[in-house]
Amino acid sequence: MIKELINKTRSYRRFDESRVITREELLDLVDCARLSASAGNRQPLKFMLSCDTEKNATIFPHLVWAAYLKDWPGPAPGERPTGYIVILGDTRVHPAFECDHGIAAQSIMLAATEKGLGGCMIASIKRDALRAVLGIAQPLEILLVLALGRPVETVVIEPLPASGDVRYWRDEKQRHHVPKRSLDELVV
Repeated sequence: MIKELINKTRSYRRFDESRVITREELLDLVDCARLSASAGNRQPLKFMLSCDTEKNATIFPHLVWAAYLKDWPGPAPGERPTGYIVILGDTRVHPAFECDHGIAAQSIMLAATEKGLGGCMIASIKRDALRAVLGIAQPLEILLVLALGRPVETVVIEPLPASGDVRYWRDEKQRHHVPKRSLDELVV
């Protein structure tokens, strides 16, 4: 059951904007992160939520969507996320965040998949500009942005080619292909 959920939890970058995410749904997702493991149980993460169309439009241009898809600027209008969770690290709690934001993000993404949603963890962020437009004060650090919505694209997991090329790509039907290393290659 969990393996099936993990397999369905892909990085989606195109969404159905008619499916609005509610603040209650975002709160439920963050509650899953709250209950997840934290290094030293310090719990230094904070979360900024957005399900407001105007605020979402403010966040969108500060994200880099798909580094390997050079000619794709990100989702077009009508295919943009309807919710965002900005994961922040509070340096007042602890100066380093270890792996907490990765654990929290994966918990949120798994819970989103279970709800029929999907998303993309984005670390390529224009942090200074996003901090300014959202009014994020120090001592909070922007760690990740999770873009969320109902996915409208198909993601296909492929075996890693003999060349070892890990870059994802889109085919002529706009299906998103993601090469993965084999289990034998990972176990030493």
